Amino acid sequence: MRKLAIIPAVLAALSLGACAIGGNPPAPAPAMPEAWSESSASEAAAPVRDWWRSFGSTELSGLIDAALEASPDMAIAAEHARQAEAQVRIAGATLFPALNLGIDSSRREIRVDGGSWQSANASSATLSASYELDLWGKNASGVRAAESSLLASRFDAETVRLTLVAGVASAYFQVLSLRARLVIAHENLGIAERVYKVVDSRARNGAVSALDLARQQAAVLAQRAAIPPLELQERQTLVALAILTGRQPEGFDAAATGVSEVLVPRTAPGIPSELLVRRPDLASAEAQLAAANANVAVARAALLPSISLTGSAGIASDVLLNFLSAPTAAAAIGASLLQPIFNGGRLRAQVDVAASRERELVENYRKFILAALADVESALTAGNRGLDQEVLQEQVLVQARRALQLAEVRYRAGADDLLTVLDAQRTLFAAEDQLAQIRLSRLLASVGLFKALGGGWKVPQA
Repeated sequence: MRKLAIIPAVLAALSLGACAIGGNPPAPAPAMPEAWSESSASEAAAPVRDWWRSFGSTELSGLIDAALEASPDMAIAAEHARQAEAQVRIAGATLFPALNLGIDSSRREIRVDGGSWQSANASSATLSASYELDLWGKNASGVRAAESSLLASRFDAETVRLTLVAGVASAYFQVLSLRARLVIAHENLGIAERVYKVVDSRARNGAVSALDLARQQAAVLAQRAAIPPLELQERQTLVALAILTGRQPEGFDAAATGVSEVLVPRTAPGIPSELLVRRPDLASAEAQLAAANANVAVARAALLPSISLTGSAGIASDVLLNFLSAPTAAAAIGASLLQPIFNGGRLRAQVDVAASRERELVENYRKFILAALADVESALTAGNRGLDQEVLQEQVLVQARRALQLAEVRYRAGADDLLTVLDAQRTLFAAEDQLAQIRLSRLLASVGLFKALGGGWKVPQA
């Protein structure tokens, strides 16, 4: 027991170096701009968690609800979070003593020099305990790293959720846009066939040449050939939408047929610095940086001595499976100090790896922030320019329809040739298809802005 008296002195001496072991504090976030370069709607509201309902589509809301419930991606993210929770429990166990109970019983038969057999019985029970003193905070830093990794996994699950919702909305709008473009293509095919009948009638009467008839027939065939690619894209997008919602593509379909009934909501982006607490991917990057900082402290602590306390108590008996017959009791207590002296530079290299990993995640965090700022700026620009473009394209469409009507009237009257009609047809067909694509772009820009702003998510308060 006299030897054990030196332990407090050793602990006091070793604790003098403890202040040098803590990891560096995580680097602060990069400087954020004060305002967005692109203007936004001042009357718009901030995003909410169920932001997709602002598009006014009941079918879209049902598809997203189904995706959140049945998507394999959500299930995988949930399992990652459960694994991280288990890692926290594993790391936390190092802060407590380890207790072990061992029970042993044996019987031996001995025969010496051909004599009679003699039996020997033995039974023992031992309770042992061990505890590593966390002088340098190595175990506590390991717990901190595991907890930060757990937060990162939960934030990653929110990122998966946001990406899934945005993916379902984008695929759904693409299906509706393709169906609207198919309707336009069929209508334009009808217009081309109607003009073909007029040209055919005039050709039979000798008013126009066979060249005009061939030109209009080529226009009809070209319009007809534009339909199968749109049907293929619609089917492929439906398959992708089915997979996103966790359903089999066979038999899957969407009821809506166009994007004209879908609203294009506006949202307030707030100020740029709010992205740090509104985007789960940024929160995950910050949590990973905190975990790396804790791992640096773990690696540094491995360079210093470790002290372990051990103790055991037990009883032994010479009777098989019986500890009540004159047992022999024993108890022991001890302490050990281990100081790494030479390991070929392995521990120092581990510190370098951990420190380099931390610096890497600092740059990764900065990259994520720059990408987030770019996402918001791009979505704001696309939304504003898309609205202006749609207004202008609607005016183009009105004039294109009027031009085709006048061209047909003048062609029937013989005032213009077929080339004028063909040019008016191409202009109208392109204007209608372009308008459908612009409306899709506006919807996708709105989805992109909701996603860039974090979809109404906020970092939970501790």
